[in-house]
Amino acid sequence: MAAVSNGDATNGGATPADPVVHEATGEVPHAMTRIAARVVDVVVMAPAAEGTFPDRWRVLTLRRAAQTRCTGAWEIVHGRIEAGERPAEAARREVFEETGFTVDRLYNLAVNPFYIPAMDTVQLALVFAAIVKADELRNDVVPLSEEHDLACWRTAAEAQQELAWPREHEAVRHAMWLLRSGDAGAVEDVLRSGADREGRIMQG
Repeated sequence: MAAVSNGDATNGGATPADPVVHEATGEVPHAMTRIAARVVDVVVMAPAAEGTFPDRWRVLTLRRAAQTRCTGAWEIVHGRIEAGERPAEAARREVFEETGFTVDRLYNLAVNPFYIPAMDTVQLALVFAAIVKADELRNDVVPLSEEHDLACWRTAAEAQQELAWPREHEAVRHAMWLLRSGDAGAVEDVLRSGADREGRIMQG
C-alpha cells in the first residue's frame, strides 16, 4: 500500500494509491485516485452546566456563513493541516481560529475518510476531541471567524441531529463514549495528545 503523506508540497499532500497494472501489458491505464491526510475534524466540548444538559458534555456546533462553501450547514471545527504542522497542532490552532477558545485537553479519536470528486482525492480527516478551558466560557459567547455566522452548544444527540456531515456524527459518538467518565480512563496515556500528556508520562 502506498505511504500517505501530510506534507508533500508538490501535490498538496496527496499520494497516489497503488497503481492497478494491466495483467497483459503491464501498463497503468490511467491516473489513479489520490490519497491525502491533510485535514482535521475537532469535536469541541465543554462540561455541561448542572441542570441544563442531561449529558456530562455539551458539543459546539458552527453554522457556515454566507459566501462560503456549504452555506447554512452545521459542522464541527474543521480545517487544513498546514505545511510543517503536526495534526495535533493543527487541531489546537483550528479550534482557536474558529472559536477563540484554547484547548485544555486534546484526544485522538479516529481517522475518517471521505472522497472529493473535484480533486479525485480520498481525503483522510484526522479526528480529535478538544475540551476547552472552562475560564474562557463566558455566557456561552463564541468569537466566530468569518467562516461561520452562528454557534450553538448542544447535547450530543442534538448535535447529531443538526450536523450536515455523517462522518461528524460518528466523531461525536466516539467522543462521548471515550470521555463518558470525564477522561479516557485506561487509554488516557495513549489517546491524549500534547505536552500535557507527555509531562504525565515523564512523571510516571
